[in-house]
Amino acid sequence: MTTAEKRPLASPLDLGAAIDVAVCAAHAGAALLQSYAHHRADLVIDRKARNDLVSQADREAEAAVLAVLRERTPEFGIVAEETGGNAAGPATWYIDPLDGTTNFLHGIPHYAVSIALVAHTGTRLPGGDAVAEDTPVIGVVYDPSREELFTAVHGIGSWLNGRRISCSRTATLDDAVLATGFPFRDFSFAGQYMPMLHDAINQSRGVRRMGAAALDLAWTACGRYDGYWEMGLAPWDVAAGTVILREAGGVCTDMHLRDPWPVGGRLVAGNPDIYQALQSLVTPHLDA
Repeated sequence: MTTAEKRPLASPLDLGAAIDVAVCAAHAGAALLQSYAHHRADLVIDRKARNDLVSQADREAEAAVLAVLRERTPEFGIVAEETGGNAAGPATWYIDPLDGTTNFLHGIPHYAVSIALVAHTGTRLPGGDAVAEDTPVIGVVYDPSREELFTAVHGIGSWLNGRRISCSRTATLDDAVLATGFPFRDFSFAGQYMPMLHDAINQSRGVRRMGAAALDLAWTACGRYDGYWEMGLAPWDVAAGTVILREAGGVCTDMHLRDPWPVGGRLVAGNPDIYQALQSLVTPHLDA
């Protein structure tokens, strides 16, 4: 059962229209971010918690994204990082206006706007079938520094700047380059995570930590990484990347294999072979 209010549309979701809206919203948010890119010293920055920062750029980019989504898709719920919201209606937008805030504030050009649409249980998709569980169906991750736009539509595919992408074909962990994210805000799971990192360093070709979960998933989708795992994230960090990777032929699941997508912020992802190896690597270190 979904937590969203059940109000399914009489007709299936128009995924073509939804991806157009999401791309438009992502460009609107990114335009705000880039307007501040060379004036970071002037930004007003607040500290929500240890190592959890929010800036004027985050807030204004989110407002720009929300303005597009509310005008063009008022029937959908919205859950956004800075302003919150609730899952509602047949589907809900999950929005991170600036994934990689710390990178952005330090002038590191590795951050993105992330927008996803999650269809709720019972909502019909094109073709007439209803989803049996909450399912990310639209994903947009836009990296304005590189002008790379990752997009995905459920059942159709994933693209980078209009070119179809697929995950890597690396078959074994010892040949794999992995992405991860260190504990930075919530350190309660460090005792589980650090043994995972130790094993991954010793069993893979290399481990990278770039500081933007949405891009980690997108880069896994296009084969730059072979696998990715992280803990302590939020739904808006991973919703778009989940569908982008899945539509690129990869696997992205809740680390505990309980939720239909990594809504709890703990995930394992990769091409099918590396996903299995990585899931086997992390599972022994998980608390019940």
